[in-house]
Amino acid sequence: MSEFRSLVDRYLLVWNETDPQARAAAAADVFADDVSYVDPLMAVAGRQALVDAIGAVHGQFPGFAFRPAGQVDGHHEQVRFGWELGPQDAPDAPVAGFDVAVLDPSGRIRAVHGFLDRVPA
Repeated sequence: MSEFRSLVDRYLLVWNETDPQARAAAAADVFADDVSYVDPLMAVAGRQALVDAIGAVHGQFPGFAFRPAGQVDGHHEQVRFGWELGPQDAPDAPVAGFDVAVLDPSGRIRAVHGFLDRVPA
């Protein structure tokens, strides 16, 4: 299970990286070239498209950061985990959800299916 936790930690580091070049470099380690990402608000295909979409999230929620929420659960080539998005120093996050990530044979993420549990009005 620790390998799944490590992957989730690296995944969230990519989402929290504000520098576009550093985010792209970190994403190369975590995501397959042809990664797909879908949640209720966006759907993208390809690692660069996902890196750009993460940048757009930073533009929408400046100063916010992702943090893990709850347990990481994984088996075979899939992992699910909860997360929260909010101001870095605030105990309560206005956005929360969970993702299910599917891994390729090398252990990088090839697909993410995201769900939103709490969003601001």
